[in-house]
Amino acid sequence: MKSLTPAQRQYLKGLAHSRQPVAMIGSNGLTPAVLKEVERGLAAHELIKIKAASDEVETRRAWMEEICAATGAAPVQQIGKVLVIYRAADKPVIALPG
Repeated sequence: MKSLTPAQRQYLKGLAHSRQPVAMIGSNGLTPAVLKEVERGLAAHELIKIKAASDEVETRRAWMEEICAATGAAPVQQIGKVLVIYRAADKPVIALPG
C-alpha cells in the first residue's frame, strides 16, 4: 500500500468529488469479483470511488485496507459508505502535486 502526502490527498479528494462509484461491495462482502472490478477501474481511471453496503465502520475500514493491499493502491479517504482510492498508471494521467 502506497502513502500519499497530505497535499496529494487533498488534491485527489477534490478530483474525486464529482466522480461516481465504479464498484460496489454488496452483502456478500469483498469478493474476488469486486476486487476484479476495482482493478479494472484503477487501470482505466487511476482514482476511483467504491460504494460499500456495510453499516459497520470497522468493516468498511478493513475492506479499504484489504483493497489497497491487494491492488497496490493508496487510500485517499472514506466518507460514510464511500471509499476513495488512487493508483498511478504506468503513464499517469493525474499529475500529483509535490
